[in-house]
Amino acid sequence: MPKVQSNLVEKCLRDLLRERDYKMNEIRGNGETGVDIEARKGDNVFHIEVISYKKKGPARSKDFFQVFFRAISRLNDGATHCVIALPLEFETGLPKRVKQYKIAWERIGNVFPELEIWLVDPESKKCKRTKWIEWLDTLVQGLVVS
Repeated sequence: MPKVQSNLVEKCLRDLLRERDYKMNEIRGNGETGVDIEARKGDNVFHIEVISYKKKGPARSKDFFQVFFRAISRLNDGATHCVIALPLEFETGLPKRVKQYKIAWERIGNVFPELEIWLVDPESKKCKRTKWIEWLDTLVQGLVVS
């Protein structure tokens, strides 16, 4: 069982977005295809893909790579923001991932300016919203984005 389940992350995000008057799709059933959360407000259309935080590093990597492709595929559906929603626990490992894939990370961020990473803490009911490309700053600063 994951350390932080994706349904907790999704519920927290839906609550936060609802408080900010976003219109959202219904919760999808287990195994149902399509974006996890489609949130709309004004001209902004957020397609949000959610993953859990698993105990084992290789499983986290596999999930991260899969969610990346799911997120960018939402451009076909009219997304103006392609969001990867992760449990806050991912924050400590992201700078290492950025360092490992530095050139590719930068190119991805430049090609997909609408790609975002949101770190969600279901316990405190908070969400840090960042652009994919902003994570390169963690290499320059040697710090985690806050």
